[in-house]
Amino acid sequence: MMLGLTYLQFFSFYLQKTNKHGDVQSIQHAVNLEEPLYSIDEKHEEFDVFKKVANLEWDTLLFFYGVMICVSGLSFIGYLDLTSHYLYGENNPTIANILVGIASAFVDNGTIMLAVLTMAPDISQGQWLLVTLTAGVGGSLLAVGSAAGVGLMGQAKGIYTFTSHLKWTPVIALGYAASIFLHFAMNGRYF
Repeated sequence: MMLGLTYLQFFSFYLQKTNKHGDVQSIQHAVNLEEPLYSIDEKHEEFDVFKKVANLEWDTLLFFYGVMICVSGLSFIGYLDLTSHYLYGENNPTIANILVGIASAFVDNGTIMLAVLTMAPDISQGQWLLVTLTAGVGGSLLAVGSAAGVGLMGQAKGIYTFTSHLKWTPVIALGYAASIFLHFAMNGRYF
């Protein structure tokens, strides 16, 4: 994220040096757009990455940052090693990956995948594909399980809520089960 913001800041600096206004029209010219992104009525809108970032929902961004830091702390303390030994050492990897997918409904699916990658279990390519599938689809079982759901709840306050998402949970659970079945049917050679 920081690298992307750095690139945007360099781009903003470039626009300011090549065009005394550093406006939206010069951005459109720099990326060779035939038609403008939107019309500008004789006023110049400055391109400043810090102003754009300032308008973001910081509580949402800090939530994801905090959860990622928690995963790193759990790894440092050794809890992820214990979890890996229990999930993948004592259980069938397929059951473990299905449980990881269900857990991703309660904790962000990107965070769950970070935890699994940090655990680095010795599993087959088919199981790695399965865990990415289950974490991705399982994260949608609840609104808090995916970055898109959390971001949408932050932007559509009162319209899209945790409880309004629950009406779709049975359909998503059916898709979750069907995707696992199709994965085994299509990618059985990787197990």
